[in-house]
Amino acid sequence: MEALLRQHPDRFEVLPPQWRAGADPAVVLYDVMVLSDQDDAELLHLVQRTRSKVLAVGRDLRPDLVSRALAVGVDGFFSVGVDEAGLVAAVESAGTGWEEGDRGENPTVGSSRSAARAQQLGADVGLTPRERETLACVARGLTNQQIADHYYLSINSVKTYLRAAYRKIGVASRGEAVGWAIRHGVDSNPDREPAVQRGHR
Repeated sequence: MEALLRQHPDRFEVLPPQWRAGADPAVVLYDVMVLSDQDDAELLHLVQRTRSKVLAVGRDLRPDLVSRALAVGVDGFFSVGVDEAGLVAAVESAGTGWEEGDRGENPTVGSSRSAARAQQLGADVGLTPRERETLACVARGLTNQQIADHYYLSINSVKTYLRAAYRKIGVASRGEAVGWAIRHGVDSNPDREPAVQRGHR
């Protein structure tokens, strides 16, 4: 990604790793794989203690890490497989206009903290409110049993909602469903996570 951005010296100045010693850059690209073997302290510092806009660089096989980064408070996210045009658009959109609160409609850099986007999750494919809620819980890492416990549903009802949702959004697995939900602005705010014990089976 650094090499792609360096091909646009008229639009971006790519800073060396030692940038923390100086002024905060306008945009920081944060690889979520760092979160797989350490706590959230560094990312939390970037989000809360710098003026930089922080974009999480996600991995399709680890959508849980993107959810974790969004919960910490990053400004948006995009996939590590993004093409050059998508990368440029993501960085430019993060660097301009967001201070006024206009994050735009592009899901590549959309923030899951937008209530409007969360409410619209799946509206274009006809998800029902219950299917939308169930998908959001799955994206937060809850098991089918935990979802059933929270909403006072049978496990079979949860499975029925998920099968219907998978069919409508065109996915075949839980991992694909999580990726879809994240890309489409699911609200990952832990303050709105169902109050169930994660260890329950």
